[in-house]
Amino acid sequence: MENTEKKVVMISGANRGIGKVVAEKLSEDGYLLSLGIRNPGNLPGSLSSIPGNQLLCDAYDAKKPQSAKSWIDGTIKHFGRIDVLVNNAGILHSIGLEDDSEELLDEMWEVNAKAPLRLTRLAFPYLRKSGCGRIIDIISMSGKRVKGNWVGYSMSKYAALASSHTARMQGWEDGIRVTAVCPGYVQSEMTAIHAPSVKQEIMSRPQDIARIVSTLLLLPNESHVPEVLMNCVIEPV
Repeated sequence: MENTEKKVVMISGANRGIGKVVAEKLSEDGYLLSLGIRNPGNLPGSLSSIPGNQLLCDAYDAKKPQSAKSWIDGTIKHFGRIDVLVNNAGILHSIGLEDDSEELLDEMWEVNAKAPLRLTRLAFPYLRKSGCGRIIDIISMSGKRVKGNWVGYSMSKYAALASSHTARMQGWEDGIRVTAVCPGYVQSEMTAIHAPSVKQEIMSRPQDIARIVSTLLLLPNESHVPEVLMNCVIEPV
């Protein structure tokens, strides 16, 4: 298959964790990648070895609105199309109900809720042209239920899920299919820092999420999956 026929996938936060592994898997699957990371010079070796005609690595800061537009424009200039958007970038600050860390709360709101909505909005016209555009929103089980006292994180993820479902409804007639992937604990630097009481070896693996994303992108418009919930612990029904 020629490069002009291959689908172009944008992935935010692809320099580490889930985003990195998803990018590696989709590269293996033959997709063209446009990766948005804050410092393109820090691209992992496994991704930097991808040929330049199959990879664009652009500077993207989820806290800066203009950065989103620059990345979208750069992707169109480089590849001429956008077929898939993977909203993966996110942050976690341990803000409880009685904490007054407004600055950290605002930062999570900006990165976890507003930034994916911004990218979705900007990518929508190009996904419409595809006729089978896809958006994969990597959210969290924290967007489905509340555990513990991470109120700021949960608020931002609930908002992200609302945005995901809105995009699913608004893009349906144009062939855009949107899936919210909501994992619980996943092996990562983030969970190692914020959930030290849970052993990394019992957590879900980024590779499992990458397999899910890969499978979702193979499904036709007629077999849409709106949500995928996964966890390493049992959840109440």
